[in-house]
Amino acid sequence: MTYTNQLSYQSVQKKALQDCILGAIDIGTNSIHMVVVHINAQIPSFSIIAKEKDTVRLGDRDLDTGNLTDSAMNRALEALRRCKDLAKSLKVNQLIAVATSATREAPNGREFLQRVENELGITVDLISGQEEARRIYLGVLSGMDFGGKVHAVIDIGGGSTEIILGDAQEARFLSSTKVGAVRLTQDFVHSDPINSKDFIRLSAYIQGMLERPVEEFRNALHTGEKPMLVGTSGTAETLAMIHALDSNSVEPITLNGYKMPLKDIEEILVKLTKMDYNERVSITGMSERRAEIIIAGTTILVEAMKMLEVDSLTVCERALREGVIVDWMLQNGYIENRLAYQGEVRPRNIYKIAHKYQVDLAHAERIAQFALNIFDSMKGQLHSWGDLEREYLWSATILHNCGLYISHSAHHKHSYYLIRNAELLGFSEIEIELIAQIARYHRKSKPKRKHESYASLSDNHRKMVKQLSAILRLAIALDRRQIGAIKDLECRYDEEYKQLHLHLHPTIVGDDCALELWNLEYKKPIFEQEYGVKVLVTLHR
Repeated sequence: MTYTNQLSYQSVQKKALQDCILGAIDIGTNSIHMVVVHINAQIPSFSIIAKEKDTVRLGDRDLDTGNLTDSAMNRALEALRRCKDLAKSLKVNQLIAVATSATREAPNGREFLQRVENELGITVDLISGQEEARRIYLGVLSGMDFGGKVHAVIDIGGGSTEIILGDAQEARFLSSTKVGAVRLTQDFVHSDPINSKDFIRLSAYIQGMLERPVEEFRNALHTGEKPMLVGTSGTAETLAMIHALDSNSVEPITLNGYKMPLKDIEEILVKLTKMDYNERVSITGMSERRAEIIIAGTTILVEAMKMLEVDSLTVCERALREGVIVDWMLQNGYIENRLAYQGEVRPRNIYKIAHKYQVDLAHAERIAQFALNIFDSMKGQLHSWGDLEREYLWSATILHNCGLYISHSAHHKHSYYLIRNAELLGFSEIEIELIAQIARYHRKSKPKRKHESYASLSDNHRKMVKQLSAILRLAIALDRRQIGAIKDLECRYDEEYKQLHLHLHPTIVGDDCALELWNLEYKKPIFEQEYGVKVLVTLHR
């Protein structure tokens, strides 16, 4: 995949559309969430400005009538008032809101939404379970790149669980089932710690409720397909945090892409069932309100994974509210090709971060073209890296100068920090680390064991950083004046004499490209040492 040609930031024309600030509210069974984003019309993409969450337990319904209780509605109205005030302070151009399971099932749900409109001026879209699943899917696709492979999504909410199957073309299957962490806690968890009788009833009910959607899910699979399962929302994120702290004693910078085996999730569930509320809430990474419903939520996840016959879960931090944003962008012309948008998660987010830190993209893309040319010419002879490593090199090249946003002094180190802590959606934590390190070593010192972050990598990853950053150093030298002095590069390897020949063609006839040639001589020793070759440069006048 050639990323330099796939999504050139400068080539995207969105003249009729303006950047804007959009707020999206998700009125759920357990919580009310709001996300405020800045939409960049040119890329197109959105960057999160602020998030707001309030656990209001709207789903604590009246057991006799099924109605939303007055106290729950009042809590929700106060939370929505805070959301509106925050949105106003952030100069939101438009505020959109959706309501899900608790509101659509309650006999007085529409009365509640009318109160929201009358008292706060917020019009809320009451969406169906299928529509909720569709927008969750859009949210996940805005944050993860599946490379065209079949994938499944499970979103465990307070009142319902959505299970989705998709591929490179479409969402093949969308379902919403009335099993949620708040609903099942209220209906089945009557002891603390939960006793075996309550737990057996809880598990059996979940199995019965999920039987039909799982059967339909399987029918939508093609022969031999084994989808990757992605988990979204509070239960999955809380379990990932617990798992990460248990496994590594370190809180991950991002949960996006974090992977957990089913057997580890089952072990966590066993431990949770033996704890009372006070013990659960003392777990690092567990909030007070999550501790009340985590057993039901985790049981739904474990039973679903077993029935779907998947052995691991990958976490995505985007879900319904981000899907509401993407849906708005589709409806308002910010996204013209939905499938293309879904297939460009990773490069689009690289460009988004480049834009954020005011990277000179023309310069970066010229260097990327040179770097990929050298990479491709050497493949199979001087290295055996594949498409993934090629993508890491491209990504690091586009962002290698983002540290200039802070200062020129030690900007390679600033680049590492900015990339490492950026919202690079679609990439796992280790991938972000590798991209950041390749960018960090584009100048000054070569990678050394005394550098803590580099030393923490595996042997293979250290080798990758050394070799790809060495290529990046050569590519940077080829655009030293940042004016596109080199029009074309031919790279050939002479295996007999262990020589790498770089044939350079200047853009302007008569240009001696003296600065580029001098910089190549200065930069090439690290490359030559790493690959065991001699670099010879010829300028074709």
